[in-house]
Amino acid sequence: MQAFLDWLSTFIGWGSAVTWGGIGGVWWLGILIAALLPAGLYFTWHSRFIQFRSFGHMIGVMKRSFRKEHADSVTSFQAFATSAAARVGTGNIAGVAVAITAGGPGAVFWMWIVAWVGMATSFIENTLAQTYKERGEEHGTFRGGPAYYIEKGLGRKWKWLSVLFSIFLVICFGFFFNAVQSNAMASAIYGAWGVNPLLVGAIVALVAAIIVFGGIHTIGRFASIVVPFMALAYIAIALFVIAINLEALPAAMARIFANAFGFQEAGAGAFGAVVASGIKRGLFSNEAGMGSSPNVGAAADVKHPVVQGYVQMASVFLDTIVICTATAAIILLSDVYMVGTMEGVTLTQDSLASEIGPLGGSFVAIALLFFAFTSIIANYYYAETNIFFLWHTRTAIFCYRALYIVFILFGAWVAYSGKSENFALLWNMADMSMGFMASANLLAILLLSGVAFRVLGDYEAQRAQGVLEPVFDARKYNIEGVEHDVWNGQG
Repeated sequence: MQAFLDWLSTFIGWGSAVTWGGIGGVWWLGILIAALLPAGLYFTWHSRFIQFRSFGHMIGVMKRSFRKEHADSVTSFQAFATSAAARVGTGNIAGVAVAITAGGPGAVFWMWIVAWVGMATSFIENTLAQTYKERGEEHGTFRGGPAYYIEKGLGRKWKWLSVLFSIFLVICFGFFFNAVQSNAMASAIYGAWGVNPLLVGAIVALVAAIIVFGGIHTIGRFASIVVPFMALAYIAIALFVIAINLEALPAAMARIFANAFGFQEAGAGAFGAVVASGIKRGLFSNEAGMGSSPNVGAAADVKHPVVQGYVQMASVFLDTIVICTATAAIILLSDVYMVGTMEGVTLTQDSLASEIGPLGGSFVAIALLFFAFTSIIANYYYAETNIFFLWHTRTAIFCYRALYIVFILFGAWVAYSGKSENFALLWNMADMSMGFMASANLLAILLLSGVAFRVLGDYEAQRAQGVLEPVFDARKYNIEGVEHDVWNGQG
């Protein structure tokens, strides 16, 4: 078993170097380190800084997102909550801790940058997912996402890229990400209450199986109740920690900015480690540009594709600017990260416990139980959508569901093993798979961005004419691959 894990670690390390940098010892020589921020800046510039100039309108769109367009459809908010359920998870609690451990406090700055720039990227990819969506097999449902907009928007000659993306997504979200989430849950619950991690994994696998068999409507309803509750509770405890450490807050912020550019040694210290850690953990947390949220963003029943672009943009803001910052504040204000060898969720638990007492560890365990479990549920839907795209058979779905359960149990086993090398391998598996997945999606949305800007132009032109809720009519535009019966101008 150990020989296999050693071989797997070597292979994963090679894949991570290709996507995240490190080839030839050069930290930025990798696809995503070199491309993720420039792509986001390109989308920001050509959308005329949409994440800033339209921030107020984004909030207004969110207020209307609870409304159903049709009785049997998925609301915009349910799609938002499902994607937020996937985003708001281990990355917000354990991921921030991993970033600070690997790159020092400055990694938080680069997580912020990835989020602000990524809001424009998320807007583009979700607008494209809506534009190219198609009707689902159940009445009132839709399917879409990168695999769909690659094939429909770029044409049959790009079929290879849509297939490649779907395979990467299934591996990433269906398997590796779920292993990371279950590992974090099992570790947190064991640390707080001493429950056997394997038992936690078995219970999580059973409950997850019951929920996901209900389909997107069940997942959407579940997420729309749990996500707002868990996010508000976690933000409240972080604000309490900030309030009781208000005088230390300026120093903590100063450490973030000083370390962000290598002016101060902390953690891994070197500038490359700081930037790479921040970008990795930022993308793992908010998923902007990865191509994951468009899979559920396409499921929403909205009057105009841009509406869901705004809604999913808000999800990135909530995830990183709000919740990841809350975790960073808990850790940095406690100074626990500066001593010992704690990593992942344990660091967050001990940091909170140092501020509010033993209940801190239990609170983090409960928060992570909700965060990570909702992520596991949403991740299932992402991967199922792409299994459906690749192999439209019951056998394929059954095999996927079986492996989905296996990887939840695998993550719990890593927690049970207690070995730091297994923990590192688990995160490296997630990094590598999301790296290849995001690389494929970034290429596609860069090539299709002209369509997204055109659709945005239609929305803003209607708004300029006084239309409160613009409606998209694809028949007015000659956009190859867009289904006119979906976008017929009747909302």
